[in-house]
Amino acid sequence: MGNSTINAQTKNNYVVLSKNIQQLQPILQTATALQEEDGNKFGEFHVIFCGKTLQETQDNPEFTALLKTAHKQAVKVFACGISLKKLNLNEKDLPTELKVTENGILYGFQLAKKGFLTLSI
Repeated sequence: MGNSTINAQTKNNYVVLSKNIQQLQPILQTATALQEEDGNKFGEFHVIFCGKTLQETQDNPEFTALLKTAHKQAVKVFACGISLKKLNLNEKDLPTELKVTENGILYGFQLAKKGFLTLSI
């Protein structure tokens, strides 16, 4: 019998898929708690927003402030490109801190396949 090697994930990576930008505040609080809990094992934290909630991102100083907080915490926040197209929203009208991924659902699955812990809220 040979030796078997277990490929343990060295970092805990997280992704949250949400349809409500109002959830960014508690998501950031959760990211902070997980950073403290995980210590050196904390890896990446991504948030993907999809759907009509993206209409609320334009000219929204409270959301923009939260995006700046997310950036300081190294939390990556994305908007779903499919949702933007469906809502006729232009990427240029979004806060600069909000990145766009072509397909938010696909991106979430791709991260899950890489071992990210996923949550849809």
